[in-house]
Amino acid sequence: MMAELRPFTGFAFAVEIMRPGEANPLVGGAFAECDGLEMTQDVKTIRDGADQARMIRSGGAVSYANLALKRGVTSDFGLWTWFTDAIADPFLRADAEVILLAPDGGEKARFLLSRCLPVKLKAPALNATSSSVAIEELQIAYETLTLKPGKAA
Repeated sequence: MMAELRPFTGFAFAVEIMRPGEANPLVGGAFAECDGLEMTQDVKTIRDGADQARMIRSGGAVSYANLALKRGVTSDFGLWTWFTDAIADPFLRADAEVILLAPDGGEKARFLLSRCLPVKLKAPALNATSSSVAIEELQIAYETLTLKPGKAA
C-alpha cells in the first residue's frame, strides 16, 4: 500500500545567507516572506528540413528569478552592510539556503542558491499614523538554484 503524500506547508521556513569565510549567517532575524525560488528554461524550436510539419523542441538557457525577502526591521543591520560591501566590491557574493520546515522543526527541503548578489534593498515605509511593523525588503539575484530533499521529506 502506497503512503499518502501530503503537500508541504509554506509558513514554516528559514533563510540562511552565508558570506565567504564567515561562520555565521548574515542576519539573525527571521524573514516573514520569501518569494522568487524560480527557474525558467528557454525553448528553441528547429524545423525539420525533410518534414515541414515536424518541429524539434530543444532546451536552451536557464534563467532565474530574483529572491525577494521581507522582514521586520530590527537592530541587526547585516543586510545593509552586505549591500554596501557589494557596492564597494562588485565581485562579492554569498550563498543562500531557504529551508522548508516541518511542523516538528525537521527539514522538508532545502533550496540552495549560489553566488548571490544583493540587487535591491528597500527601507520600510514610514507613517506616523500607523502602528504596523516596519518592514524592509531585500532582493537577491542568484546564479543557480538546486533542490535538496530533507530528512523529513
